[in-house]
This record gives sequence, C-alpha cells and structure tokens, in this order.
Amino acid sequence: MRILITNDDGINAPGLAALHSIAQGIAGKNGEVWTVAPAFEQSGVAHCISYTKPMMITKFDAFRFAVEGAPADCVLAAIGDIMPARPDLVLSGVNRGNNAAENALYSGTIGAALEAALQGLPAIALSQFLGPKNKDIPDPFEAAAQHGAATIRALLERAPWENGADYRLFYNVNFPPIRGRDVRGQKITTQGYRKDTFFGTHPYTSPSGRKYLWITGGPQDVATEPGSDVAANLEGFVSITPMRADLTAHDVVENLRLDFDT
Repeated sequence: MRILITNDDGINAPGLAALHSIAQGIAGKNGEVWTVAPAFEQSGVAHCISYTKPMMITKFDAFRFAVEGAPADCVLAAIGDIMPARPDLVLSGVNRGNNAAENALYSGTIGAALEAALQGLPAIALSQFLGPKNKDIPDPFEAAAQHGAATIRALLERAPWENGADYRLFYNVNFPPIRGRDVRGQKITTQGYRKDTFFGTHPYTSPSGRKYLWITGGPQDVATEPGSDVAANLEGFVSITPMRADLTAHDVVENLRLDFDT
C-alpha cells in the first residue's frame, strides 16, 4: 500500500512522527509511506489553499518533503507533483489536541483529509485529545500510537468509502485524553457542539504602541450530547466521525422549496 501522510502542526511535529510509525505498520514491508507536510505550523487554517501565491517545496529524502503552504496544499502538491503515483490512502495528523466538535471546522488536519476526499482518495484525519491525564506524560500521543493502527484497519476493512461519489466520505478520528492502556474502545459518533465554548480575541499592545490581537479558545473538557465525539472521548473512547465536504443542510431543503420555488 502507498500511503501519504501530512498534518497541520508542521514537518517536525512529534505527532507526525507518531503517524509515520502507524502508517508504516499499515503499509506493510513492501509498502511506501510518503510524508508531505507543511514547513511551518498551520493550525487553524482549515481547508485553505495557496491560491494566490506559489509554494516552495523542500526535499529531505526520497519520501519526505516540506511544503511552504497549508495542509490542503500538501495534498495537492503530493498528488500533482511529488508522488509518482496517487496514494492508496491519505492520513492526516496526529494532531496535537482534539479536532472534535466545533474544532473540526477550523482544523487544518481535517482540511487535508477533506481535500484528499475531494480528489477521490480515501482519507482519515487523526487527532490526540489532551487533558490532565495525558498532556504531561512522556508520550502525550500514547493513546494514538497504541490504538491508531487498529482504528485505521477497522475503517479500511469495515467502513463505507463511497468510491466515485461526488462528495465522498472521509473519517475524523479523535483519541481520548487518557493513557493508552485506559482506552475503552471505539465509538461511531456525530460531530458534537460545545455550548458556550467559542473562539475569541485578546488585545495586546506592543512596546512600540501598536495593537495586536491574539486568538483565544474556550474550555475543551465540555461534554457534548450523547453519541457525539467529545462525549465519547471524555468517556475514554476513540471517536470515529464520518464526514463529507457537502455543506448543504439537506434536512431543510424540501421545506424551503415548498416556500420559495414557484
């Protein structure tokens, strides 16, 4: 199997090293693992692409490249220029911090998987939820490292992939904020919503008198509704959320047509 891995934390991120080990196990001894990742951290860029500027590519070795661009750019660069043939699977992560609930909308990790799906490729985004039980242990990515390969194999073997669909499925996986040995299993989930948890701004005045704004986040340990991603993670489960790039609110289309269409 030929696997492409990328992320939004950057080419030197420890989570990418963890994903490389996971991917090697999936690819097998005769497989290939290609790394095409951002040269610098690109957290929060979602599905951004460098549409108005060129990207510089740096080759570190035969299978490892850095792109001065966003995670979605990395997928485009890999399949359009760097790799000799299209990958069989695209893995994005392992992100430092969860990409569950509303975080999914901002995530460059998910943006890369979304772009892969738009390109007709099977894709999985993987993120490691951090909390008091794992953020300060020797390997904060322990849960992902120990359960990542089994989760990916389960998806490849049992999950639908909708080959040929206009907006094909991809999967968003979040590993719980606990030690690997304490993970309770996997759950298929919906995307949750943390109530009263929003991104905001914090003003700062520099020594030169200029005003800057820092983006601030909200609490991450706020449980979402039962059956959703954060709820499962806080209960100790790996959450697996099927996603599509189609943003249409299909549940309201027919009623709107009755009111608007003539």
